[in-house]
Amino acid sequence: MIRKKQAPAETRDRILSTAEALFMERGYAATSLRMITAKARVNLAAVNYHFGSKEALIREVFERRLAPLNSARIAYLDRLESLSRGRALSVEQIIEAIVAPALQVNRDPLAGGAVFLRLLGRAFSEPGETMREILPAQYRQVVVRFKEALVRALPEVPDQELTWRMHFMFGALSYTMAGNDALKLVATCNLDGVDEPESIIRRLIPFLASGLKAPLPGASGKRGVQAGKIGSVAGRKAA
Repeated sequence: MIRKKQAPAETRDRILSTAEALFMERGYAATSLRMITAKARVNLAAVNYHFGSKEALIREVFERRLAPLNSARIAYLDRLESLSRGRALSVEQIIEAIVAPALQVNRDPLAGGAVFLRLLGRAFSEPGETMREILPAQYRQVVVRFKEALVRALPEVPDQELTWRMHFMFGALSYTMAGNDALKLVATCNLDGVDEPESIIRRLIPFLASGLKAPLPGASGKRGVQAGKIGSVAGRKAA
């Protein structure tokens, strides 16, 4: 039987989807082009023709998914701000605008589904030189827009402190998207909704909001005093 010749676009998409799955399963360094070509049933010349190098392939794997995802996040935030009629959004609404589009990706295999979200989580925990170029370029506009919204929602939080809190927020998001292996390690009971994105998001949004809205370090009151004691103890141990 004569095998039907595939169109270049179909071959290209299959290489990208295969690379995406293997990078998620094995990591970037451990995945070779030969592994990708074997699973995608193409020759090395096809990869070189469409992408030129492994680094260029990694870049396209992310750009084809991240660009639409981050555009959807900004559009979601724009829509919420339009409905607010000039009032500052709540912190919970701002976080919702970050995570809700990711939930849509999870539901849609054509947008990458859970495979891409786990790969994206892995990208932050396993950054290589290529990742250090790709991620800032893809996230720059998102970070600027969402930080502007958070500044309005949290005017009492200094810029330096808000920067730290956003760092922790994105860290928690990427760690959560990377999978639930650590969750299974710490669980001492049967957990509901472990594999349900909606269930995870219902818990994640208030958790992240609480961190963003937490009292400032060293603030007056019981929490501030306690934070000061912890800092003093840490300083004595370091000394």
